[in-house]
Amino acid sequence: MTRTVRIIGAPTDYGANRRGVDMGPSAIRYAGLADAVEATGATTVDVGDLFVARAEERDPDAGAPAGDAKFLREVEDVSESLADEVADAVADGELPLALGGDHSIAIGTLAGAGRDAELGAVWFDAHGDFNTPETSPSGNVHGMPLAAALGKGSFADRPWARSAGLREENVAIVGLRSIDDAEREALRESDVTVYTMSDIDARGLTPVVEDALDVATDGVEGFHVSLDLDWLDPGEAPGVGTPVRGGVSYREAHAAMERVATRDGADGAADLRSLELVEVNPILDEHNETAELATELAASALGKRIL
Repeated sequence: MTRTVRIIGAPTDYGANRRGVDMGPSAIRYAGLADAVEATGATTVDVGDLFVARAEERDPDAGAPAGDAKFLREVEDVSESLADEVADAVADGELPLALGGDHSIAIGTLAGAGRDAELGAVWFDAHGDFNTPETSPSGNVHGMPLAAALGKGSFADRPWARSAGLREENVAIVGLRSIDDAEREALRESDVTVYTMSDIDARGLTPVVEDALDVATDGVEGFHVSLDLDWLDPGEAPGVGTPVRGGVSYREAHAAMERVATRDGADGAADLRSLELVEVNPILDEHNETAELATELAASALGKRIL
């Protein structure tokens, strides 16, 4: 049966500390996303972009809880809209492919994907995204989505932020190499599994990704893949807002996404339930190469092969 991929744009930069990432969905589409996905044998339905108010028209401190979280009301609005769109796609038997925007959109993607099912997640990212408003040194919500989805800190009192079906023991972060002190302690105390770039250096990428997928698919109905393009080395993906040297290579990134595809529903295992591409910033990019890379990686995750 042919898979239908529903493309959903979430052009936000509320959670970021640099402007421009809100143009990420347009850049990814312009790079040929629909053609790349359809080359895997899937069909695509592009529902366009969610409405996102301009940041300049909003008060970044309105609605902030104890601590610091900028544009929290706006993040809530986008998250609720995206969650509904993702949940509708899943209910219709489609695979939602969410395009960021900054990584705060993952709050909505995870809420929608985990609305009616137990869910695991693989988080391909240079960062832990495990801060809360109480611990964040910047107040940028793109550093909080995983903590939000798991109901950490003051997010526990915000139902819109939590993913009902996401199981902490089924979350794996892959490629971590930049983390705040409070995040480090919180991750150590959690049931989240973390594989750093040092683990990849020591063991190789494929065994690490296989282990992460084991974690994410153990006993759940589906799994989510969140791909932050700053997971790659800045030499491969220059168009991101928070680059960190020492990331994975072009070939390693494709190998990781290919492993995702081989696990999708294999031998009765959990299905890939949702996918997101985030943090592409065309203002900082070179000839749209980061957006083009994002489209290629999406295709690999959806089953594109050389032979």
